[in-house]
Amino acid sequence: MWGTGASSTQCEGAASTSDWWEWERRGKAPLSGEGNGFAGRFAEDFELLARLGLTHHRLSIEWARVEPEEGRHDPEAIAHYRDVLAAASAAGVTPWVCLHHFTLPHWFAGAGGFLVDDNRTRHWLRHVNFMAETFGDLVGGWQPVNETNYYAAAAYRGRGWPPGHNDKNEWAAVSEGIQLATAEAAVLLRHTGVPVASIFGLSCEVTLDDRPDTAAKAASLRAINWDAGIGLFRDGVLRIPGRKPVVRPDLAGSFDLVGFSYYATIGVAAGRVVPYPADAPLSPLGYAISAAGLGLVLTRLADELPGTPLLVAEYGIGTDDDAVRARYLTDGLTVIHDALSRGIDIRGLFHWTAVDNYEWQHGFDVRFGIMDRQRAVHPSAHVLAREAAQ
Repeated sequence: MWGTGASSTQCEGAASTSDWWEWERRGKAPLSGEGNGFAGRFAEDFELLARLGLTHHRLSIEWARVEPEEGRHDPEAIAHYRDVLAAASAAGVTPWVCLHHFTLPHWFAGAGGFLVDDNRTRHWLRHVNFMAETFGDLVGGWQPVNETNYYAAAAYRGRGWPPGHNDKNEWAAVSEGIQLATAEAAVLLRHTGVPVASIFGLSCEVTLDDRPDTAAKAASLRAINWDAGIGLFRDGVLRIPGRKPVVRPDLAGSFDLVGFSYYATIGVAAGRVVPYPADAPLSPLGYAISAAGLGLVLTRLADELPGTPLLVAEYGIGTDDDAVRARYLTDGLTVIHDALSRGIDIRGLFHWTAVDNYEWQHGFDVRFGIMDRQRAVHPSAHVLAREAAQ
């Protein structure tokens, strides 16, 4: 499966009924406007992607647009998203749908979001069922929650996402809630008869010295980024640091594919995170530009989840230099071919992203697309197109 990924807020702009809209108006993030114009150009975008051979696309259906007030669904928003999904299929692109890509309806966030168990078990699961019933006939696959293991840190450990808290206990509670929400959604969505994949944000931690604080930091990173979601999928037990284990055997094996996003390898030295490799150039977001770590992630997943199909659900780089992007894609494909030659079951790669879009606190200044916002196709797109054609 060769594809691309995007999110509603980033390509359509923030919904006026979302927590991100309010965040922008409080000056906490640049204005997203209409994103990259996808809401009016989706049919054109799908045709461009299909011509490149990128025949899968993951988009998010914005909860705040579909249900702007608790219990009230917007028929115009529903019709719009059904048109989007139908246009994808008409162009020969299989649409995959994400239900939560960092942003929430204002009413749900105001009630405590995933910090409150009742919100998850009542409002969220009701929403999941509504999405399956309303859009399931047009969906080719589901990827329910974007970067499940990152959301709690972004919102509750001072990384600039609403509600902008920095509280370890809240982070632990939301980490537990969002992991359960993702797996519970996957179980429900599998009844629609199309594949369901995770999107865990995964990086391997590489220790660069033998100091105790370095080992402790690496262990903490692994517990947060790997052990929680992977353990729940494999064993039916969710372990979040600072919380009692949650035993949920009904959630073991909840996904058809274990998908993940990869952007960088985490170096750990002197008890803190550093770029790795140290001599690699840095992207505008501070990542060390190195594809080799993708092989580490694939190898670890194959070791921990033998026999489980894998999906590279996001792979890309934010840069103004498209030649750098083309080399990064070429290097990543080499890594994937090596993993395949070792018997690792990789079902596809979704590039982040198709069209340059709104990159959260960075506004429109960091470019991830293989097309610009005017839909000019970058040379890097043809690295993927050539691979998809083989």
